[in-house]
Amino acid sequence: MALLIHAGPRAMAWLAERGLRAQDVRAIPAAAGGAKGITLNPLDRFIFGQWLQGPGSQAGQTVHLLGASIGAWRMAAACLQHEGGADAALAQLAEDYITQRYEHAPGKMPTAATVSRAFGEKIEERLGVRAAEVLSHPRFRLHVFTSRGRHVLARQGRVRTPAGYLGAFLANVAHRQALGAFIDRVVFSDGREPLPFALNDFRTQQAALTPANLAPAVLASCSIPFWLNAVQHIPGGPRGAYWDGGITDYHLHLDYAGMREGIVLYPHFQPHIVPGWLDKPLKRRHRASPMLDNLVVLSPRPEWVAALPNGKLPDRNDFKAYGDDEAGRVRDWRIAVAESQRLADEFAEIVTAGRPVRALPLP
Repeated sequence: MALLIHAGPRAMAWLAERGLRAQDVRAIPAAAGGAKGITLNPLDRFIFGQWLQGPGSQAGQTVHLLGASIGAWRMAAACLQHEGGADAALAQLAEDYITQRYEHAPGKMPTAATVSRAFGEKIEERLGVRAAEVLSHPRFRLHVFTSRGRHVLARQGRVRTPAGYLGAFLANVAHRQALGAFIDRVVFSDGREPLPFALNDFRTQQAALTPANLAPAVLASCSIPFWLNAVQHIPGGPRGAYWDGGITDYHLHLDYAGMREGIVLYPHFQPHIVPGWLDKPLKRRHRASPMLDNLVVLSPRPEWVAALPNGKLPDRNDFKAYGDDEAGRVRDWRIAVAESQRLADEFAEIVTAGRPVRALPLP
């Protein structure tokens, strides 16, 4: 077995009574996490390319897709409707991510400017030129999470950016809300429908997602500090420097319980929902909260992960670990994605059976 299912109390009762049904899904979050996200690719392709398009979803309910970093790219790709639709777009995303390469001196890492330029060109090619298509999906509503610098972080700089992030780290250790003095959350949302729950847990601004700003918003959401440059002044959003959406919302630990009906389905690479990127070392913030009452998390079993190349999920540290052995990294990432088909197959078996589902409590 490869797949685990965890759920909040309300969702556990829902699954025990009704099972996992496409028509009950009202929101799908997608976490930051870089290359870890590609191991969810076969599961994404089944969910968006088949399950949510099948007979079980004929109620035609709106589904809100929330993404930070690679999660924003995944959810935007899921909204594509033509040229093979979501299945083809998500397959292409995995291929693009696996085969990414950047010009660099031997033995050196590529510069942030180089990575930003290549990432931006790819996002424009895959999403920017099709932005109107993304934002016209009849049922899906996309919400791209970004992190906007404030005060010292309002602009990127050789001194001010490291100093600002040091301050942000120390503030966050004291209290997550204190992080808002340095960085706020800006969510670029499909204007047709608002999110079905409030964003009162952290300092937040909202902006309309449009064909003109979809590509820069997704690029900003993917812009890991120091690995990529900030995106300055996204059209239609508050002015400032924008970085990776995972800084404020690493795993999108949001107030889903405020949603009045249905469940939130979360394909994830682990069962814990970590609020922000700076919370990774703060284990006390990894625990489930009442906000996750109606959340269903799909994640890989640790035993399955241990059987992957290097005994772990792919991650961005592989760029350093493999160094100039790009062929080795590509080979092992392809193996991980191929093995991930088991996650999709097991999920398909569960939802096709139509039986009640017994889930584990969220950790």
